[in-house]
Parts: sequence; structure tokens; C-alpha cells
Amino acid sequence: MVILIFDDAQNALKLLLSSDSFNAKLKEKHISLSAANSVNFGRIIFQLIYHIHSYLELVRQSAITLAEKIYLDVPSGNFGNALGGYYAMKMGLPVEKILIASNKNNVLTRLIKFGHYDLRNTSVVATTSPAMDILKSSNMERILYDLYGAERTRELMQQLDDEKYYELTEKELAQLQAIFSADYCEDDEGKKYIKQAFIKGYLMDPHTATCFKAYDTCRTKPLKTVAYSTAEWTKFSPTIANALTGEEDTHDIDALKSIAHEAGIEIPAQISELFDKEISQKTLIDKEDIEQEILAFL
Repeated sequence: MVILIFDDAQNALKLLLSSDSFNAKLKEKHISLSAANSVNFGRIIFQLIYHIHSYLELVRQSAITLAEKIYLDVPSGNFGNALGGYYAMKMGLPVEKILIASNKNNVLTRLIKFGHYDLRNTSVVATTSPAMDILKSSNMERILYDLYGAERTRELMQQLDDEKYYELTEKELAQLQAIFSADYCEDDEGKKYIKQAFIKGYLMDPHTATCFKAYDTCRTKPLKTVAYSTAEWTKFSPTIANALTGEEDTHDIDALKSIAHEAGIEIPAQISELFDKEISQKTLIDKEDIEQEILAFL
């Protein structure tokens, strides 16, 4: 088992994908390496589709008329979901703007608001929405490429690698802001949104909660908005239990029971059964040893 923060894991993956020696050894075993996250463009294609589906569903429900513009409200993460919305927008989906919701790791908020990507003197902050605890969202590079071209993108990304910083020109920032708006949500704010939604009958996770902040602060027109729920509530039960009841430091299973009691629902069997299973992967390795560990496994 490998325990990494997202940026470490993604950097390790990219190094493996670009390693000639590693890929040569895989080729000897007739194995090819790919990625399951949004580094793999195949995932972006599917993320593109559900933006279109969401829009058509609003039309089917008579919430909007065909060709009426909407907002897309997306948790930031690795920016794959937002990239899918961007491509859908370019293909003709009537989108006013894509709202980017971040947590306290808000480098993308600063980029979209002020035009600089700054990782100097910055480290990842652990939050209640851990899938968004990311400093270097790889799919932002694909946005830069489409907006500014290959040469400028290479220049910006090289500067980010070398100096941990780059800054857009005023014209480039205006291009970015014509498509995206952004804000970030503190943990306590997110818990308030979770409680408010629960009172209205919806049980949501802390990643989805960040979208409510962007909904409140980033829209400039009274248009319909699709907010994307990108995670499942049982994975974050201590945070949600705290939001609903105020209880703190609750173990996962106890938090699940507390939420189930508050909501009048059953804990899904496939989740509750996990706590009776043995841990099958007990090996811990350093990130520098990933390549050798994979080869040893093969």
C-alpha cells in the first residue's frame, strides 16, 4: 500500500508514464501503463457527457428551454470535471460560466481571480474535502493549451516547475475569466451548507458543499445552475456527523450510525460490512520506491 497526498501520487504517475527505462521493462512483460484518473483523457470524455446530460435533463423537466444558458458549478479537484464542462461549452452547450469551487487549497481561485499560479511557500492543507487537497491540478494545463497554445503553455508550466510560480497577462486573464469564476469554501462554511441541505432533505458530502459557496458568490445572473455532487456521503461520515450533530472525533462506524439515526436511513450494507473485513494490504513504501515496488510485484 502507498500512502501519498494527491500531488505526490500524480507526480509519481507522470514520472512512470514518461520513464523510458520503466516502460521498456514493462514492454518486456507485454504490459502497458495507463492511468485511471483524469490524466487519462478517456475519463474527460465521460465527464464531458454528463454535462450535456444534465442540460438535457433540465430541458426535459421544463426547468429551462433549449438554448437557454446555465451555470455549471464544479468542485475543483484535478480540474477534470471542469475541463469536461469547458469542452462541452466549446461544442455548443449553452453555458454562461463554469463556477469553480475550491477548499482552503485555493490556488485555482487565486489563478482565476488574479491571474497568478503561486506555489511558493505553500503546502497542502488537510481539509474536510480531501479529494480537493491539491495544489497542482493537471487538467489546468489542458485549459492553458487550448486558450493560449502549445508554446505559451510550455513556457508557463516550465516556469511553474522551476520557480513554483507563473502569471498570466491581462489579456490571458480576461480570456480565462470569460469562461470561469471561482471561490473557495472553508471547512466550517461547508459544514453549515451540509446542515442547511440536510434540513431541506438532502444528505451531501463535504465536496459537494463547496459548490454552494460558489453558487452564492460567483453568479451574476439569475440563471439555472447545475451543481455537481462528486463524492458519496458515507466516505466522510465523521465530518457529516459533526455538521449535523456537533459531535467530534467520532470513529467512522459510530459516525455512520449517528447519521443514519438522524436521517432515518440504513447504512448501506456494502459499507457497514467493511468494518468486519481484514486489512489485506499492509505494505508501506516510500514514494521514491514506487517503480521498484511495481516491478517487484510484476
